Amino acid sequence: MHKTVDKALVWLRRDLRVDDHAALYHALRAARQVWCAFVFDRDILEPLLKLGRQQDRRVEFIRDSLLGVDAELRALAASHGIEGGGLIVRHGWPHEAVPALAMALGVQAVYASHDDEPAALGRDARVRGLLAERGVALHTSKDHLIFEGSEVLTQGGGPFSVFTPYRSAWLKKLAPWYLKAYPVAHHASALAPLPAGSGGVPTLEDIGFARTNLHTLRLPSGPAGGQELLADFLQRIDRYHETRDFPAVKGPSYLSTHLRFGTVSIRRLAREANERRVAGVRGAEVWLSELIWRDFYHQVLHHHPRVVVHAFKPEYDRIRWEHGKHADELFAAWREGRTGYPLVDAAMHQIMQTGYMHNRLRMVVASFLCKDLGLDWRRGEAYFALHLNDFDLAANNGGWQWAASSGCDAQPYFRIFNPVSQSEKFDPQGKFIRRYLPALAKLPDKLIHAPWLARPVDLAEAGVELGRDYPLPVVDHAVAREKTLQRYAVVKRAA
Repeated sequence: MHKTVDKALVWLRRDLRVDDHAALYHALRAARQVWCAFVFDRDILEPLLKLGRQQDRRVEFIRDSLLGVDAELRALAASHGIEGGGLIVRHGWPHEAVPALAMALGVQAVYASHDDEPAALGRDARVRGLLAERGVALHTSKDHLIFEGSEVLTQGGGPFSVFTPYRSAWLKKLAPWYLKAYPVAHHASALAPLPAGSGGVPTLEDIGFARTNLHTLRLPSGPAGGQELLADFLQRIDRYHETRDFPAVKGPSYLSTHLRFGTVSIRRLAREANERRVAGVRGAEVWLSELIWRDFYHQVLHHHPRVVVHAFKPEYDRIRWEHGKHADELFAAWREGRTGYPLVDAAMHQIMQTGYMHNRLRMVVASFLCKDLGLDWRRGEAYFALHLNDFDLAANNGGWQWAASSGCDAQPYFRIFNPVSQSEKFDPQGKFIRRYLPALAKLPDKLIHAPWLARPVDLAEAGVELGRDYPLPVVDHAVAREKTLQRYAVVKRAA
């Protein structure tokens, strides 16, 4: 095979694996010697430290995953008779670290995967310019989506703003080629030994962070962890459509964090789902739709980057959200899981304790923030961005704008989740609530969803005193619903 360059560097970002890796495959085919590197980005880490988040599960997940990538690179190199392979890790600003490493290694090209978030695009443009000044090319390729950017468009050539026709076009465009794995191992003889003094993967303490409770959670990290979770889910995928909405049931794939950081290949996941969909497995069909939603939200962000700050539907920026001291108190009650609505509070305790929140509950708590408390969706979006292990800008923004009715294909503004009926429907026995709100554990199933409606004798028997053991509701849902309809009236008038 003709090699176009002598040496190349693969810059890992949200693609922390070796198998089925587009950028690594392209580099191995193009160069005689290839190194892989990851940069702990200070532009991302420093703000976390300034907020006092020395314990951040995502940083620990990344660090653990790098250990897995390093081990896989070493094993792959050794299988081709190359000793001393592995991953180069730096801690710094990418616009300094990547060009410096490229110069030190003497590479002619750097390969990376696309990242379509606005800040990442700015970062890549800066690095590309600095590399170009040194005579080094930066090549990026698609890896974390099946279809990105403008690959799926309407018949008129524009981006979709409604999911169902997007999904139809997505499925129509899908062909085996798009799901085919990149055969990295076939070309791994180009992997190069690590340069002297590479130092290996730093500890959390080396980069200013500390251990979290990540290892006590059921979230195995790294490529091996992703494969473990996938193997488990494929045994349950047939019933996914029946179990996905119940937070006390093991229904989801729990792969979202692995998708976020690329420790599993989206092509592998879509391939597994599509093969079963074609065979008539309903659960796989529904799960594949969830993966398509992910592509959908990324294409929204690509075509409409203003959604990072503004409502997708401009008229929704006319809404006057609650503000001031009382609004801040309501936000604190929501954030700390003391709204007085058990399902909402249990969900908020779940994210605080684990960094994860069940998808159904994300919709419930988001709707509650916007339409019961009357608070700006951006406040909730920012909270999720800071605390979710699987935080992804496109999906997080899309989900919050869906709940606020301001986004693409969002629920109508007059559809307002009732937190009590949602609780009765999706946690009928109160198992999820009892797990995260032990103070309510002895309440009967019928009363646990709305303790304030229980008789004093029932509360006494359960050892619950409202206002002491569990708060009274901060708002009356029926009253809040009417206020929301009035608040959203500006949208109706604009239409």
